[in-house]
Amino acid sequence: MNSCPPTISQCLTDAPPRLMAALGLDAREARLEVQLLLQHALGASRAMLLAYPERALTVEQDAVYQGLLARRLQGEPVAYLFGEREFYGLNLAVTPATLIPRPETELLVELALERLRGRAAPRVLDLGTGSGAIALALAHSRPDAAVTACDASADALAVAQRNAVRLGLANVGFVQSDWFAALGEQPYDLIASNPPYIVDHDPHLQQGDVRFEPRTALASGPDGLDDIRRIVAAAPARLDPGGWLLLEHGYDQAPAVRALLETAGFAEVFSACDLAGIERVSGGRKPAD
Repeated sequence: MNSCPPTISQCLTDAPPRLMAALGLDAREARLEVQLLLQHALGASRAMLLAYPERALTVEQDAVYQGLLARRLQGEPVAYLFGEREFYGLNLAVTPATLIPRPETELLVELALERLRGRAAPRVLDLGTGSGAIALALAHSRPDAAVTACDASADALAVAQRNAVRLGLANVGFVQSDWFAALGEQPYDLIASNPPYIVDHDPHLQQGDVRFEPRTALASGPDGLDDIRRIVAAAPARLDPGGWLLLEHGYDQAPAVRALLETAGFAEVFSACDLAGIERVSGGRKPAD
């Protein structure tokens, strides 16, 4: 048996079919993932991999690469393998204590920034901050804002705090809280949240990356709306007149979320579509007194 470490070319030939079979990836996705694993194991750029395909891995590099590949073949998300994920131009640390930030959530940030335009020194709340993605993106984009990030999980909150330090963002405060329970009486100009919204027994919870993510940050009752109901009901008392509540939700939940907002007395209720054309975020404004 040949015990020599493989070359870059051999890795890029042998591993993609295994990932395709194990994870249902297409050929392009599988090859890109193998390139990422190699870049991480070798500390190399993609350009180097392509320029020197005949280069053999060292024994140490091969051990790292094989360990990463084995974990990925078991379905572990790439973001957890590397411990980081990019969101809204920011490089964020992520762990299994947090959801993996996803591109569609950037819509929530964009809508929040639109509604904060023209407000000086706004007070902003991110409910269920996880890795801090939404709060930190808003704090980075609006240095004059006072952003509060809260989460019920102490482990998730610790990740968010580390991310704030890494990014040098001093305009974010952190509170461990079950939604509004531990927050003070200070009202906000805007509340944003990407809460759990998946139906408790949705089969997708047993598939793909979400198998490894914290279930409490994903599922929310028999219709997926339990946490959204709590937030919508309590939010008016925590908003200044004219303040906005914005919520990310599931692909088919926009009508139900709009109805909840309207019943709670919100005005200018709307839903906005992500790049896939799916109604992904809904919100409303607290009427002025």
